[in-house]
Amino acid sequence: MADHARAARMAKRIQTIVASAIESQVKDQRFELVTVTDARVTGDLHDATIFYTVRGRTIEEKPDLDAAAEAFHRARGQLRKIVGSELGVRFTPTLAFQYDDVPEASAHMEQLLARAKARDAELAKLKENAQPAGDANPYKTADEE
Repeated sequence: MADHARAARMAKRIQTIVASAIESQVKDQRFELVTVTDARVTGDLHDATIFYTVRGRTIEEKPDLDAAAEAFHRARGQLRKIVGSELGVRFTPTLAFQYDDVPEASAHMEQLLARAKARDAELAKLKENAQPAGDANPYKTADEE
């Protein structure tokens, strides 16, 4: 039976361990612009997925996702050893690394919402001076005729 609370606690702990390890213990320049955003552990505590983002050196520069993925692939064993020694559990979970595209998706959604808000404001401005197309009261009764 899976203990989801324990898996969540372990995932948070793994996230902080991996983040601090790539910052201070793993010597790879490709980790310089990597941020660990989340971690998830399966219910049986045997597999962990670590989510990360990569930023560019400048605003205009695209992040090098392939270099970050290769750095994680090469440091996978070292990171698992560090996680195992820090966690102190009987079985150290296997680590998988996945690029987290949530920030880009949320930025895209923000752009769409801003565009919709601008269009709503434009329509509200047009509505101020609008006149009905037909009579003011289209539902006339027999008394009015």
